[in-house]
Amino acid sequence: MAIATINRFLLRVRTTTATPSCTRLGLSRLRFCPLAYAPDVLPSENENLAKAKELEKKMELLGIKCDDSSFVPGRYSHLLCPKCRGGNSMGRTLSLHVFQEGDSAMWRCFQTNCGWAGQAFANNSKILVQGIALEPIGQELIVYFAERGISQETLQRNGVMQKYGDQDVIAFTYRRNGVLVGCKYRTMNKRFWQEKGTKKWLYGLDDINDTAEIIIVEGEIDKLSMEEAGFHNCVSVPSGAPQRVSTQELPAMEKDGAYQYLWNCKEYLDKVSRIILATDVDKPGKALAEELARRLGKERCWIVHWPKKDGFGCFKDANEVLKCLGPEALKEVIENAEQYKERV
Repeated sequence: MAIATINRFLLRVRTTTATPSCTRLGLSRLRFCPLAYAPDVLPSENENLAKAKELEKKMELLGIKCDDSSFVPGRYSHLLCPKCRGGNSMGRTLSLHVFQEGDSAMWRCFQTNCGWAGQAFANNSKILVQGIALEPIGQELIVYFAERGISQETLQRNGVMQKYGDQDVIAFTYRRNGVLVGCKYRTMNKRFWQEKGTKKWLYGLDDINDTAEIIIVEGEIDKLSMEEAGFHNCVSVPSGAPQRVSTQELPAMEKDGAYQYLWNCKEYLDKVSRIILATDVDKPGKALAEELARRLGKERCWIVHWPKKDGFGCFKDANEVLKCLGPEALKEVIENAEQYKERV
């Protein structure tokens, strides 16, 4: 929905309708008393409140925090924007309107440099944020992840959703400070794409805030797999691995396009003293580990060694170990990581 349309809704002046008089309704004063009239009103109000509760849950997914007094059908509220935190003034710049029927809500931040806006619906699984249409993950994808050793609880904690109207497309939501900042899609046949024009971030960024040790993996499913083994301090790179290690000198930060996500997350990574690289076992995975170590500093990097598989090579990645050997085996792999060595 265009910003102009959102503005019209948010700035709409709410009108009220006067209650019809007892004379026109043909009601006596006795019959008009609140106790006699309440049964005709309360069911509708309760239904609206129930819808509003569903909406409130969706708001929480997006980082919008409301209390009971601010999330009432028909009411406008001014809240702290989870994206800009109110700017320098830290004011309540997010205008939220829950429609009278409780079936939808719209919001927009009026902070000059923000403008974050969106809409959610109670009777529809659709959530529209900055033009990204998502819905809660369905049973088909829940089963898909369960077959890979990943629980529904882990999916919910990481905000894994699906593309609205398409049950075969996984939506990995990228968040920073709880706010949706990007989305990467994956089909069942492993086709990937991301929302255009969005800044590149590490997946799971909020899980490494203020932690001294982190794990970096090569894909979102590997990040979820690490969580099943008890490691929340894990992030995934947002894009694929290179075919080979570059022979060129490291480019300047502003020209390091393929690894811009590292520079975007610099304030998080600078705090870390130990980085475990758990990229894929293949040549591109090893090349990615080297490129990451070159940029992050090899002195603080460790590397995992994936276990052998039937004498014919090694397991490919974190999810394959989780699926075939279980969470304890994956935990052991991380615990046995070795100091990263210079390439010969």
